Amino acid sequence: MTNLRKIIIDGTEVEVDGAMTLIQACEEAGVEIPRFCYHERLSIAGNCRMCLVEVVGGPPKPAASCAMQVKDLRPGPEGQPPVVKTNSPMVKKAREGVMEFLLINHPLDCPICDQGGECDLQDQAMAYGVDFSRFREPKRATEDLDLGPLVETHMTRCISCTRCVRFTSEVAGIMQMGQTGRGEDAEITSYLGETLDSNLQGNIIDLCPVGALTSKPYAFTARPWELSKTETIDVMDALGSNIRVDAKGREVMRMLPRNHDGVNEEWISDKTRFVWDGLRRQRLDTPYIRENGKLRPATWLEALGRASDALKGASKVAGLVGDLVPAEAAFALKELIEGQGGHVECRTDGAKLPEGNRGGYVGTAAIEDIYTARTILLIGTNPRDEAPVLNARIRRAWLAGANVGVIGPKVDLTYEYHHFGDDRAALTDLVGRVTKKDDTLVIVGQGALQEADGAAVLSQAMAYVEGSGAKLLVLHTAAGRVGAMDAGCTTQGGMGAALEGADVIYNLGSDEVEIKPGPFVIYQGSHGDRGAHRADVILPGAAYTEEQGLFVNTEGRPQLALRAGFAPGEAKENWAILRALSGEMGRALPYDSLPALRRALVDAAPHLAEIDEVPENAWEPLPVTKPGEAAFRYAITDFYLTNPVARASELMGKLSANAKARNAVAVAAE
Repeated sequence: MTNLRKIIIDGTEVEVDGAMTLIQACEEAGVEIPRFCYHERLSIAGNCRMCLVEVVGGPPKPAASCAMQVKDLRPGPEGQPPVVKTNSPMVKKAREGVMEFLLINHPLDCPICDQGGECDLQDQAMAYGVDFSRFREPKRATEDLDLGPLVETHMTRCISCTRCVRFTSEVAGIMQMGQTGRGEDAEITSYLGETLDSNLQGNIIDLCPVGALTSKPYAFTARPWELSKTETIDVMDALGSNIRVDAKGREVMRMLPRNHDGVNEEWISDKTRFVWDGLRRQRLDTPYIRENGKLRPATWLEALGRASDALKGASKVAGLVGDLVPAEAAFALKELIEGQGGHVECRTDGAKLPEGNRGGYVGTAAIEDIYTARTILLIGTNPRDEAPVLNARIRRAWLAGANVGVIGPKVDLTYEYHHFGDDRAALTDLVGRVTKKDDTLVIVGQGALQEADGAAVLSQAMAYVEGSGAKLLVLHTAAGRVGAMDAGCTTQGGMGAALEGADVIYNLGSDEVEIKPGPFVIYQGSHGDRGAHRADVILPGAAYTEEQGLFVNTEGRPQLALRAGFAPGEAKENWAILRALSGEMGRALPYDSLPALRRALVDAAPHLAEIDEVPENAWEPLPVTKPGEAAFRYAITDFYLTNPVARASELMGKLSANAKARNAVAVAAE
């Protein structure tokens, strides 16, 4: 730290950075300051006045600790450190007065309010308020807003902290919320009554310190003390957001973000937050076997026997690894299929990611490098759909002065950027005139790598990285992709080479692939999606909240997902199904537990033992080749329907339909 200052807080002397606010300095000293409007990731508003403290020697009134910096305090008469009191009679009286004002118009909704039991206003009224009210006049009421199908509003409870306004405008990048009026007529509203057009809007539910903004899908379904809480990892995109899954019995009731400064800070996308209803619908809960063209329920013994016979009698076997598969299950499939002389492939979208070259399929940058970058180049990626939380980081870097360039179709990314063009020629032209630049970051999307010339596009991007002295981040769309590539689930020549001539295909949760008629297909997955419709044998597996597993995010950081509940019916954990099948075939895999399987995986890829660490990847640039001339296409066309869990969700279907209607070109009446 630079510019250190000494300050005495409640009799304890601490040394803090002079640029800190008093509320931050008090936290450093271990003193809790109540607050409603202050949030460390948003700009300072200073309008709730709950964080008042007494500055000794200052004006004879309490000061808002969120809006005053340590360097603004005057030392004592003989140069002593400034003194701040947080528990003096002046402060106590001021806080009681502020709380009394805040509760003047607040309705007594606690028994039926969704925020009851985890409400900042409730907690702070108990800790810092008084047990009576002098207010006898009629209370003010306001109309509720319609913000869309995700956020429920009860605006009579609103205390005008403006956290929702600051989040939507500063982080999410939409300007649809604001405050109108003055005094008692002031109210939070949306522009012309619009619903919110953002895939990060659910975060305002967490930010609201009262019950004014709550979760519409979760409303009136559970109370916080009824829920078992599990800290795990999200798989709706490849960012690896840290989440908490709250379950009531066997059913997941909601998903909330966990703070992780290196990955998602404390934000999650709306798909991550609200996809939980897809975990209940379209589930595979019993094995199936196809007979006479129709699938019929079967026992595990029957299904494993049929799958075993098919695999043992095949002339060539292929394995496909889906997008939501943990690294352990991918590794177990690789061992099983390669033991039969077959090939396994995880790049099911055709991405030309270089096998064995971790610097090529992950990159050399960490997600946190976005904040220090002064130039950010996006190649064939729309991060607003592919990783909304990462896009919010890019927006923050842009607000801090970073220049953003885009090669790909023009889209609204919530920040301004220089558009170099939408085709390969724009990339080769940029590479041809590259110069050294400080703090440059290149982000390459899967849309740039999925075409036939994907390897050439990656070679050009790597040439730009070398020429500019930049760092490279490959932005994946599949949560399980990097882990599967680390486990070696790749075939020279890609999916075409793996499937060519195969008469039996083991499909492990890959639902975005069209398998042609002919081969015998064994499908193992959690949902009755496209993969199950093409299957001859279905083995029901666990979803991502129902088993432990390693997931490696887009920057190459291994993270551990924990089980929040159990799979429905007869469905089993994915690694256990593969172990049972190998035993049925008489070629038992050499591990009988998940820890034993994980040890074997770590032996093959030692960096996976470093949980929550970003390994440094060796830089091996590809030989530079010239790509084609086509325009880039983005990997995701519908943000809400990218995987089987999302496609099973009724709410995601509704959000997808709303987004299409919003983006449809309005036609004037004749």
